[in-house]
Amino acid sequence: MSEITLVRSLAPKLALLCAVADEGNLTRAAATVGLPQPTASRWLAAMSAELGTPVVVPDGRGIRLSRAGATLAAAAGRALSELACGVRQAADEADPERGQVALAFLSTLGEQRVPGLLRTFRQQHPHVRFTLLQGAHDELLDHVRSGRADLAFTSPMPGRGEFAGVTLEEQQLVVTVPAGHRLAGRAWVRMAELAGEAFVATKAASGLRQVTDELAQAAGFTPTLAFEGEEVDTLRGLVAAGLGVAVLPVADPAPPEGVLEIPLRPRAARRIGLIWASDRPVAPAVLAFRDFVSSRA
Repeated sequence: MSEITLVRSLAPKLALLCAVADEGNLTRAAATVGLPQPTASRWLAAMSAELGTPVVVPDGRGIRLSRAGATLAAAAGRALSELACGVRQAADEADPERGQVALAFLSTLGEQRVPGLLRTFRQQHPHVRFTLLQGAHDELLDHVRSGRADLAFTSPMPGRGEFAGVTLEEQQLVVTVPAGHRLAGRAWVRMAELAGEAFVATKAASGLRQVTDELAQAAGFTPTLAFEGEEVDTLRGLVAAGLGVAVLPVADPAPPEGVLEIPLRPRAARRIGLIWASDRPVAPAVLAFRDFVSSRA
């Protein structure tokens, strides 16, 4: 008999072995695990036969574990303790006040929006636990698709199909230029006027970069990239240093010193929303957070 087959055969009987170790009496051990005494006796005999060595030996009017039985009971105790922990965690998943939410979000949303939502939600649900993942748009879709994340804050919103979601806000996009730039002071600018400029932009997998590339393509050019990064604040700093221009959300509360923002015409914006897998049920705590966020859309 293979070890795996033996483990599967012994597993239902291990709680009885642990009870014998605690009680030193077959009648009390059987009662502890809810078995009739004859059944308990048969289980102990079957374990001994399967292992090829006794698991219990007589001890006066009672019984005690043999050396093999004690070894197996110690291992069973550790396994049952771990299982009990897993049962508690599984039960917590069914409790909207004690479950866990795996939440992914864009790097560009990590400064204000996500921390603010988490802070407000946890004031109402202090025992809900969060696992947080940060990344670019394509990474977030993969996280939700694979089940590593229950929910994701992202932009642009994916088309309906494998994902469902709710739009939370629309952020205006502006051309960000250094002070003293040739376009400084303009009331608005068309994307085509940036065809000869060097750009600083987020990396190719990001939603903001996808929007920038689409705007440039519609204007008839491909941006010349001087730098690709992840953090919007870093890009604004590089704009201020004169490394290039960028298409970014409006700075809140204001752009840093040395940076000017010029609205695009036609107006450009990106939609930010919360998404989840459309064909997968969600745990109660995930549903509670999803409803909380949706109520603020």
